[in-house]
Amino acid sequence: MDFTLNEEQEALQAAARQFARGEMTEVAAQTEREAQPLARDWVRRYAEMGFLGVNIPTCYGGLGLGNVEALLVLEEFAKISSAVAFPIFESVVGPVRAIEHFADEGLKNRVIPAVCRGEMMVAVAMSEPEAGTALTDLRTKAEIRRNQLVINGTKRWCSGGGHSDAYLVYCRLSEEMGAKSIGAVYVERDTPGLTFGDQEELMGFRGIPESDLYFDDVIVPVSQLVVPAGGFQKLMQAFDLERCGNATMALGQAAGALDDALIWVQERRQFGKPIVEFQAVQLKLAEMAMQVEAARLLIYRAAQSAEGRLPTIFDSSVAKCFANEAARDVTSAAVQLLGGYGYSREYPMERRMRDAWGWGIAGGTIDIQKVNIAAALVGRRFDQRR
Repeated sequence: MDFTLNEEQEALQAAARQFARGEMTEVAAQTEREAQPLARDWVRRYAEMGFLGVNIPTCYGGLGLGNVEALLVLEEFAKISSAVAFPIFESVVGPVRAIEHFADEGLKNRVIPAVCRGEMMVAVAMSEPEAGTALTDLRTKAEIRRNQLVINGTKRWCSGGGHSDAYLVYCRLSEEMGAKSIGAVYVERDTPGLTFGDQEELMGFRGIPESDLYFDDVIVPVSQLVVPAGGFQKLMQAFDLERCGNATMALGQAAGALDDALIWVQERRQFGKPIVEFQAVQLKLAEMAMQVEAARLLIYRAAQSAEGRLPTIFDSSVAKCFANEAARDVTSAAVQLLGGYGYSREYPMERRMRDAWGWGIAGGTIDIQKVNIAAALVGRRFDQRR
């Protein structure tokens, strides 16, 4: 068991760190001020640098590396901000990977290379007004009529809503209740009948667009069916990789906060000396570092054990749950260490704390991860309806 990165991984991490720190810091501040998504010119720059599709096979335009390599890159951008990391998140752990695993070859070749070139962003549309944690209660329906799918329904809390070029839409494909009828359909943004609600104004995640999606007799060819009815378990297996990405986005907030706090406490002077000389500050730094390192190792375990396949629900849920809680703790501690400056919007620390809370809600709440963990431990799912 080797806990060190190899030379290729170290080089990729260093390239991502240099680009993110050198190019994206002011861009992150701008996206925060204006609450606007990253400009497409930057997404294309990411593609030129090879940061999109790190773990996508070369035959589809990716680098053909592993999940660990993809998450190394993602963390470096997430340290700067969630918004500048979001296009990478969508490309390396998002619905594109579900398309890679489950779509037919024609759709794969149409979508995945375009994502790797920075020409397209694909978001997932899962939640609904009455189906968040209880996802199998979703009502959006896709009816198969000859060689077409007709979709009707509403999606909520779609990150990328109104901005992404296409959506992987979880929907009901038969009259059966529960998971047995659920599958997923690929729908492009300009498809007639698809409209979007107002952009949400959230506590954090500024620069990550979020809106409702409305499907009113949206018609797509049956070739855009990615997962047929009864494939809910497949979708959740693919989503386990997205949980690792969510965990890494949370880790980025914590690791970035720790990096900035370390600089601050060595420069900030009170009572005639740098505040790092005070034992209370040293203890706080040590606690923050332990949480960051533990979260990172749990994420690496989930990603490494999934090479060539998808992560287990146990590994991904443990990583996400721990990283989500660690991010909230570490960013809160960092705000406290910086005092008034940590609370000021002129500095990125308070933004990290707000985003850390969001990652513990997005992609399955902290509490539902604990239910997943318990279910994996005892070997059966718990029915919350009884």
